[in-house]
Amino acid sequence: MTHPNDTPANRSDRKKRGPKKRNGFSLVELMVVLFIIALLATVVAINVLPSQDKAMRVKAEADINTLSQAMELFRLDNATYPSASDGLTALVSPPATLAMPQNYRSGGYIKALPSDPWGRAYQYRSPGQSGTPFEIYSLGADGQPGGDGDNADIVG
Repeated sequence: MTHPNDTPANRSDRKKRGPKKRNGFSLVELMVVLFIIALLATVVAINVLPSQDKAMRVKAEADINTLSQAMELFRLDNATYPSASDGLTALVSPPATLAMPQNYRSGGYIKALPSDPWGRAYQYRSPGQSGTPFEIYSLGADGQPGGDGDNADIVG
């Protein structure tokens, strides 16, 4: 049964005055969500970043070991290590100073020279400073000789 004053105009007025619908989130709700996201990001950063620094150091050490093994293969085939001027590129393509290029392995000793985890080229010196025939090293996170912690040189 309908109300006597129930006309189309009255019905539209009642719809306008009815409970309002929410069309979004309040500022407080958004701020709470942003605070929770920032808190989670902080916790993740605190726990992950030290691990990333350690992982970069371990990767540099592994790369240096791989390059050192390729250097030993080079020496076995060619009876000498590359000169300081030939550098690590001697592992990819035969150097011009090589006495017997026929002993050089086709395809080289590695496919390509890797960059250190900080995006710089690995360094090579022959003879090494510690009395070894050669040293392959990375200058660490700061790219400068010496340093300590993450900035320390990584020598193999």
